[in-house]
Amino acid sequence: MTMKVLHISKYYHPFVGGIEQVARDCVNALGETCEQRVLCFNHEKGDRTDEADGVTVVRAGCFAKISSQSLSLSYKKLLKREFARDPSVVVFHYPNPFAAHYLLKFLKKRPACKLVLYWHLDITKQKLLRQFFKGQNRRLLERADKIVATSPNYIDGSPYLSAYREKCAVIPCCAARERTECGEETLARAADLKDVFRGKTLLFALGRHVPYKGMEYLVRASKFLPDSYAVCIGGEGPLTPSLERLAEDDPKVNFLGKMDEEERKAYLTACDIFCFPSVTKNEAFGIALAEAMMMGKPSVTFTVEGSGVNYVSEKGVTGEEAENGNAEAFAEAIEKIASDRELSARYARAAKERAERLFSEAAFQENILALFRALQA
Repeated sequence: MTMKVLHISKYYHPFVGGIEQVARDCVNALGETCEQRVLCFNHEKGDRTDEADGVTVVRAGCFAKISSQSLSLSYKKLLKREFARDPSVVVFHYPNPFAAHYLLKFLKKRPACKLVLYWHLDITKQKLLRQFFKGQNRRLLERADKIVATSPNYIDGSPYLSAYREKCAVIPCCAARERTECGEETLARAADLKDVFRGKTLLFALGRHVPYKGMEYLVRASKFLPDSYAVCIGGEGPLTPSLERLAEDDPKVNFLGKMDEEERKAYLTACDIFCFPSVTKNEAFGIALAEAMMMGKPSVTFTVEGSGVNYVSEKGVTGEEAENGNAEAFAEAIEKIASDRELSARYARAAKERAERLFSEAAFQENILALFRALQA
C-alpha cells in the first residue's frame, strides 16, 4: 500500500522563508516514494488549491495574523478534509500553534497515523504565548512518533527537546544545488561586483532586518574596520530605517534591499567573508550560512547558546566566532580571517567540505528517507 504523507507548514513555495524552504525540501526528498499533499495558510482571505513541486497544495485563507501566527476560519474544515483522505504520516512543522490545536484533535481519532514533529525552534520571543502553549507542546511531543531537530545543539539547548531525546533525530537543513550553483550570467555579475569593490575586502550578510538577525551588530562592527572593507547587507525589514541611520556616518556600509536569487548568489560568489551576526536562538540553524559554506566562504558568527548556528559553522575550522553581541570582537574576527590568506583559504576549503558532507541535497534526502524507513519498521 502506498504511504500517504500530509505535510503541514505555515506557508509553502513560492513563499520564501526558512521553515517553508525546509518543508519544500522534505517534499522533494521524498519525491515519488509516497503520495504527498501539503496543507498551509494562504496570504489572502480566500482558500486556494494549486500544485507546487508536483504535489497538491491546499492553502487556507487567512483573515488575521497575531504574533506571527496566521488565523483562518476555514482551517478546521480543510484539515478534516485532508484527514478524510486517511494519511499514513503527518509531517508537522512547528511552531504553528493554531494548526496544532486542530491537528491534535484529529490525531486523537487516528491513533494509527504517525506524527513526525519537525521542531524548527522554541517559542522564545513571545513570553505569554510560550507559557500559554506549554501544555500543547507537551501533547505534541508525547504524541510524536519521531521529532526532528536541525542540530544536536538545539536538542541540548531546548528544554522541550532535551526531555524527549529518545524520539529525536538530527536532520540538518539542506543547502540545495539550485540555491548555490551559478550560471554564466551570475558568474559574470559576480565578476562585475569584484571590479566594483576592487581593492576592498568584501563582506556580505543577508537576512530580514529584525532584532534576532543581529544586523545592528554588523553595522556597529563596521565602525571598527578600516576603509579597506566594504560591508554589503541584503534584505529588509522593520529595522531597516534604524540600521540606515546607524550607518549614516560609515560609507563602508551598503544596503542592498530585497534581492532576487541570482543577485544573492552573485554577491555570495564575489564576497570574501560571509557575515552571519544572529544573536538569539530564534536563529535555530542558519540555512543562509550553510549555503555560503557550500559556496566555499569562510564565515564569522557570534557564539549563540542553544542555537544550531555554531553547529553549522565550526569555530577555528570553517570560520570564526565572537562573543555574542560584541561588535568589536566581531570586527576582530573578520580582520583575523581577512589578514591571513592561508587561514582564509583553509576555512573556505573546510566550509565547502563540511557543507557537502552534512548539508547537501543527497545528505538531506538520505536522512529523510532513513527517518521514514524507521517509521515503518
